[in-house]
Amino acid sequence: MRPSTRLLAGLTVAAGATATARAALGTRPPGGPARWARSNHRGEPVSMLEGPAVAAGLAAGALAGAGSARAGAVAALAVVGAGGFGVVDDLAEDTGTRTKGLRGHLGALARGQVTTGGLKVLGIGATSLAAAELVPARSSSGVVRVVDVLVDGALVASAANLVNLLDLRPGRALKAAAALAALGTSSGAAGLSGAVLGASAAAAGADLRESDMLGDGGANALGALLGVEVVLAGNRSVRVLALAGVVALTLASERISFSAVIDANPALRFVDGLGRRPRHRG
Repeated sequence: MRPSTRLLAGLTVAAGATATARAALGTRPPGGPARWARSNHRGEPVSMLEGPAVAAGLAAGALAGAGSARAGAVAALAVVGAGGFGVVDDLAEDTGTRTKGLRGHLGALARGQVTTGGLKVLGIGATSLAAAELVPARSSSGVVRVVDVLVDGALVASAANLVNLLDLRPGRALKAAAALAALGTSSGAAGLSGAVLGASAAAAGADLRESDMLGDGGANALGALLGVEVVLAGNRSVRVLALAGVVALTLASERISFSAVIDANPALRFVDGLGRRPRHRG
């Protein structure tokens, strides 16, 4: 298929699958509605069913829009792994002893404490490496092949984490993911861009209305698919630079508030607020 055809296939299937999954989950939420209910930044009730619905839509769209069966398998494995471990963290997290940030989770693991966040880090890391291993070898050298797998796996896992760091306000992670996906609509992984765009569009309404939220399950899945897109479409230099950029932003997030940066920039603040309810009523 041509890139434009793959783009349309990924977009259409992802949008339809996301909407269908969300409707089905809303009819019979696993474990009951209360298990998926949380309070948002306003203190109002919100459902986390958007997360698994988006992950399902991304996986379906990636399979439909991928350039080959193998590329589809790489994308689906990364999305299902990131989304699945994200949902586990969403549902099983001990909020009474919450450990925040990648540094906090890794620190807990170093002390022998396995938190749900730490399990998520390990799980997404493992599935990202497994997905990277499925990518066709780009070199006949065994050493170079190992380096490629490590870089690709780290990029997918790091991208999953970075998008999750943006999911602090309604629509923010969806807008960022869609903007990044739009950059790849003419690349060899155009179908994966379509999947991100389709799932994001299908979820945006409820997310901006603040009746749904992505949670770790949806945000991690979005980031993982964006990472796979770079892995499949970028050369080695692009992939290394992308990994360096993602890691730098992740480390910066430990010291700098992304929300504060956005609020301080008029253009970013405007885009961030598009479609969102006013901060204060009245």
